[in-house]
Amino acid sequence: MDSNETPTALTIAGSDSGGGAGIQADLKTFASHGVYGICAVTAVTAQNTIAVTMVEAVKPAMVTAQIDAVVTDFRPRATKIGMLANVAIVEAVADALLRHRLSNVVLDTVMIAKSQARLLDDDAIAAIVRRLLPLAAVVTPNVAEAEALTGLRISSVADLHRAAARLAELGARAVLAKGGHLEGPAIDVLWSDGHGRELTAERIASRHTHGTGCTLSAAIAARLALGDNLEDAARTAKAYVTRAIAEAPGIGAGHGPLQHFPSAV
Repeated sequence: MDSNETPTALTIAGSDSGGGAGIQADLKTFASHGVYGICAVTAVTAQNTIAVTMVEAVKPAMVTAQIDAVVTDFRPRATKIGMLANVAIVEAVADALLRHRLSNVVLDTVMIAKSQARLLDDDAIAAIVRRLLPLAAVVTPNVAEAEALTGLRISSVADLHRAAARLAELGARAVLAKGGHLEGPAIDVLWSDGHGRELTAERIASRHTHGTGCTLSAAIAARLALGDNLEDAARTAKAYVTRAIAEAPGIGAGHGPLQHFPSAV
């Protein structure tokens, strides 16, 4: 890449009409890190900070067409994958990743919204494990997602280590198992090269946490696009999300959005 060229990152994810998660959060996060964002929309959701009222998946052929269009022109240095909705979209995205030889893939295994609405068909979980885990540079499940992917029960940081190791056995090159839903400090486990490191941050008491998973994975992708190694990318992204929660604008009656353009981390 030319030293004067703006790095580009791709997000393949669903649209959030409330702007706090999904494609909207990803593009804002990319911009906050000085990375140009391109996108392929996999699903359209009608939602706000309180509830998801309707979900409509995009046709797989249209998802493929979006990816083909943007990557042949912009050539992203990293790709974040979010909501995929169903098996057909999982397969289409996996085929596109292989066809275009996309690297620095950050897989955020989106399954359930903050409002508890289902965002992924049950039968798509096996397809994600089979097709996408081996293609990702890192997978970033929260506690519920890690349980669904591994079949393990997670109630402690030690359990996070075990789940991350299990995901590595299933084909993941690296795992960031997020402990935000556990008690105590906000501890995530970054598992790679056969061992785990704990990333710790202050837990901020706030209901304004909509889109934290999307934002974290997008921030990791942005940092990878900028040339960071994985551990540095994960640590910087975690600090960014912590600041984004602390400076949340405080809007919405439910789980409000983050401040995607916070003060310097």
